[in-house]
Amino acid sequence: MSIRVLLADDQDLIRTGLRLFLSTQDGIEVVGEAQNGVEAVERAAELGPDVVVMDVRMPVMDGVTATARLTASDCEHAPRVLILTTFDLDDYVYGALRAGASGFLLKDAPRDRLTEAIRVVDAGDALLSPTITRRLIREFAARPALPVRRSPLLDTLTQREREVLVSVAHGLTNAEIAEKLVVTEATVKSHLGRVLTKLAARDRVQLVILAYANGLVSAVDTFDDTHENM
Repeated sequence: MSIRVLLADDQDLIRTGLRLFLSTQDGIEVVGEAQNGVEAVERAAELGPDVVVMDVRMPVMDGVTATARLTASDCEHAPRVLILTTFDLDDYVYGALRAGASGFLLKDAPRDRLTEAIRVVDAGDALLSPTITRRLIREFAARPALPVRRSPLLDTLTQREREVLVSVAHGLTNAEIAEKLVVTEATVKSHLGRVLTKLAARDRVQLVILAYANGLVSAVDTFDDTHENM
């Protein structure tokens, strides 16, 4: 079954280029287009796409606001949102992630990276370009510690599920988590599925935000680990 994609960008040439490229990719179908955030929300309700490729700066309604509307819990068919933009400014990244975006990719990324990104977010995984990931971690480390807002839902997690959550927050892939915990990837996926369900989270992005907000991970430690592996 093909991944149904909606393109939202205020530039006709950008949308045309994306549509022409994606139409050549196996397993991906562009079902519609929108030129602003309002149209994106309306077209998504009409067409029920699996993934919305969303620009940030658009007239009438920006991509961050549209993303929040699309990923609202009361949305009948909430698609995954992949933010695609020329701007890698931190404020846009934070706004898009808090709004519920599952991925953030720069427009100058290779074309095959876009195809990969669509498949990744459709599968429920989080995606950020490596450059943006490093900037996010540095920014978290540089900011004053935020007040911890502990969620009672965390108490429903087993010790192993908590370990998986912390590993996700440190940016580890399923394969890396499996190696770290000495289990199979299938076991990691099973634990991760239960964590998502128990914490009522849509994807890995929300798990990362939740882990930081609840003080389960230290941004400084995450930055140190990432810096050592660069």
